Amino acid sequence: MPLLVWAALRFGQREAATALLLLAAVAIGGTLRGLGPFARDTHHESLLLLQAYMGALSVTTLMLGALVSERREVEEQLLHLAASDPLTGIGNYRKLIAALEHEIGRSRSTRDTFSVLLLDVDDLKSINDRHGHLMGGQALCRVAAAMRASCRSTDLAARFGGDEFALLLPDTGAAAARAIAARIRERLAGDGERPAVTVSVGVAAYPRDGRSVDALLNAADRALYAMKARGRLRSRA
Repeated sequence: MPLLVWAALRFGQREAATALLLLAAVAIGGTLRGLGPFARDTHHESLLLLQAYMGALSVTTLMLGALVSERREVEEQLLHLAASDPLTGIGNYRKLIAALEHEIGRSRSTRDTFSVLLLDVDDLKSINDRHGHLMGGQALCRVAAAMRASCRSTDLAARFGGDEFALLLPDTGAAAARAIAARIRERLAGDGERPAVTVSVGVAAYPRDGRSVDALLNAADRALYAMKARGRLRSRA
């Protein structure tokens, strides 16, 4: 029993069932040889007693394994919800900050560079006012989809807050980060959806633009609003 309980708690239902199968094989072989607490005068009586015991043991062990598996699934779901944005499905602010801190620590020891993109949806308020907040939410999801399609599996896309997004790009310099930003803007321009969605982007590179989370985000934020200002000047011209 202690071994079966350990298998159920440590591994789960499938592994506990495997342990039960092995135990049943050993128990049947021993009982047929006249060994163990269930050995009686006839094999028929011995096996009936063993069957009753193994049945009760199996139900208890498999129920415990099922509870453990269910608890693990719930924990994984909670961890995912705690680190992801519920609307877009990408990372949230908490996950972004944790990833930035980890990447700064790694880059300090390896002397590698990485970049951060901050993206802001242009005129999201106008989209909400003209087409409704549901369409505004879909616009945010379109930006998240363009980010996912434009980055690598090692990159982290996150919703920074409101209509702002962030993209963490390990082992990427500022020039390559700007190319990724251009690719995101091109994907949004060519997605064929209406209303059209555009984003302004700011780029910050470690360690050139900062050596801390706040310094990098502030640098990217300044670059983003400089791009927005240039866009306003062009529209007025």
